[in-house]
Amino acid sequence: MSGPAPFSRFEWLIAWRYLRARRAEGGVSVMTWISLIGITLAVFALIATLAVRSGFREEFVDTILGTNAHLTVYAVPHATPGGGTSRVIEDHVAMTDRVRAVPGVVHAAPLVKGQVMATHRGANAGVEVYGIAPDDLAAIPRIADPQEAEGTLADFGTGDIPGIAIGSGIARELNVGLGDTLKLISPDGARTAFGTSPRVSNYPIVYIFTAGRWDIDRTRVYMPFDEAQVYFNREGAADEIEVMVADPDDAESMALPIAQAAGDMALVWTWKDASGSFLRALDMEDNVMFVILSVLVLIAAMNIVSGLIMLVKNKGRDIGILRTIGLTEGSILRVFFICGSLTGVVGTAMGVALGCAFAIWIDPIFAIVDGLAGGDVWDPSIRGISFLPARLEAGDVLSAVALSLGLSFVVTIFPARRAARMNPVEALRYE
Repeated sequence: MSGPAPFSRFEWLIAWRYLRARRAEGGVSVMTWISLIGITLAVFALIATLAVRSGFREEFVDTILGTNAHLTVYAVPHATPGGGTSRVIEDHVAMTDRVRAVPGVVHAAPLVKGQVMATHRGANAGVEVYGIAPDDLAAIPRIADPQEAEGTLADFGTGDIPGIAIGSGIARELNVGLGDTLKLISPDGARTAFGTSPRVSNYPIVYIFTAGRWDIDRTRVYMPFDEAQVYFNREGAADEIEVMVADPDDAESMALPIAQAAGDMALVWTWKDASGSFLRALDMEDNVMFVILSVLVLIAAMNIVSGLIMLVKNKGRDIGILRTIGLTEGSILRVFFICGSLTGVVGTAMGVALGCAFAIWIDPIFAIVDGLAGGDVWDPSIRGISFLPARLEAGDVLSAVALSLGLSFVVTIFPARRAARMNPVEALRYE
């Protein structure tokens, strides 16, 4: 005659009776609640951290790819007629056409770059000027479609004095707006018979953008390509060629064909080369945070062990009676396993709900925290991006669920086995 099937209805009923028993009846409901709350908070913290981590990484990478080239082509340093060296690209038109023809390249544009001093009514700021054609500027995602913008990109480079585009951080620091004139001062300016004198030029501001990256919004100025060639003494030349490819993650494999197309005197630098150290730091931080929060989940799961040990001790007489009337060791083990695992399952479910809610409504939650703290909780100059992002990923949620349930089930086995191996004679001897 075979015994009852595992996890039969009576085993669930006994386990449920023990979980909801009052302390006066030999139950440990207080410890059960402590275990439940601990698991809930630990899973919530794990999911919330993973969501913010994923959101921060996505936002950071998106600002890189949305405002910078996926690959950049430079010229190898070469000698100039005056005896110096230069890295300007003289044949930038032909080189750009060759690079643009490489399969997988979606856009290529020559660029002139230079660092200058921007000034307006006594306020000064160091900025980096990007000389770029209007059509090429419109192809940069975070500039053509930024988080916030004033003016229109159609006015860029128009007028008798060509209009320029600046980041919102520059506008705030110099207290300038649309229609104002920004003075740019370059130390390497006009060449005269007496040497090189600083070049001072005034440009109207026709477009103010917020790309979402503090260092870009605070330092970047876009100037029409032809005007930048004159301003930086690059007549007929460019400093680099910015390349956009169909798959930015595949940029490293695209470097060789682009370098071959550009010619022997070209060097190629990918976005991963430029930001590789930061990305590696993010990966290391991700791993460390996951380990730390996994320990937090383990500590919360250990509360289940404490509660179950107390429950087994208080229910010794019941265990003896159950064994006497015919319950097997396996049935006793499963009863107490259900007691512990139910706490883990319910706590995990509640933690997942709280963590997902936090990630979904992070903006109003953060606004409340920022208001209670008096503002300036998030400093873009330190974090690099202008807001706290969060992104829920199925893999992160499943990892948190698997970790919590796995630990809850494992730690429950040991006190459950202790209950199953209890000698009914010893349990009833003094009853």
